[in-house]
Amino acid sequence: MPVNLTVYGQTDVGLVRPKNEDAFVIADITGGTLVREPQICRFEVGERGVLLAVSDGMGGEQAGEVASALVVESLQRSFATQPGPAPDDALMKKAVASANREVWQAAHQSGREKMGATLTAVYIHGPVAHIAEVGDSRAFLLRAGVIQQVTKDQSYVQVLIDAGAVTAEEAEHSPMKSIILQAMGQNPTVHVALGRLELRHKDCFVLCSDGLSNKVHTDEVRDVILGARKLDEACARLVELAKERGGEDNITVVVAGVSGDLPPLRPGETIDDTLQVLQEFDAPIPGAEPR
Repeated sequence: MPVNLTVYGQTDVGLVRPKNEDAFVIADITGGTLVREPQICRFEVGERGVLLAVSDGMGGEQAGEVASALVVESLQRSFATQPGPAPDDALMKKAVASANREVWQAAHQSGREKMGATLTAVYIHGPVAHIAEVGDSRAFLLRAGVIQQVTKDQSYVQVLIDAGAVTAEEAEHSPMKSIILQAMGQNPTVHVALGRLELRHKDCFVLCSDGLSNKVHTDEVRDVILGARKLDEACARLVELAKERGGEDNITVVVAGVSGDLPPLRPGETIDDTLQVLQEFDAPIPGAEPR
């Protein structure tokens, strides 16, 4: 039995912003199906894999919505046009670098100066998920009732947390919470963080922009997904929660359930046991970008 995905994505402008600068993509690279609108998709993961990505534009009048759209379009194009077999991790790194260059070049056009975007991507190929992160959009894994963030925010407050200067709870209310250390298109090169995750039957991924993660606690995300009958209901409820709590930012959520010919969860096995960090982000704080 093959590996299968059931996926749904939704993006919402929220209650305050005049336009939506978020973007997402769901792409079955093998079959050529490309989804950027809300609809439940079911894929058999073929020989070329399935790509999921969320991007949060920044720059406001400097066309953040253009940056996020460029990021997801370029990433999908790189995977779709790959001429032959390549190591998945190398392909992900190359695709992110190419998307960054496109945004960097576009940001030199009049009216688009300083535009940029975050990127969180999960590429599922066979029994493995390959994860890429730039900025502070997030990817979570829900497995056997446990939810865990499988990306790491590239933000100023995350540096403070790592240094023990603040707790995670204190960081939630920090005035510096919106400062990220890098974004797509801000420089000609980008330092992408890469990870590799061994999949298990009934895994569930959640990708989101900070319009969700700033308003809805991780445990609430878990509870909503476990309590929903369908993925579209889960996404709609998560977006609704973020809006009930202010909805000041755009909100984007992609949820993907995994099933099929995958190893069962071993007794005592944790998510960390199956997650390998391949390349960490390490950049000086002076590169920080205000959101």
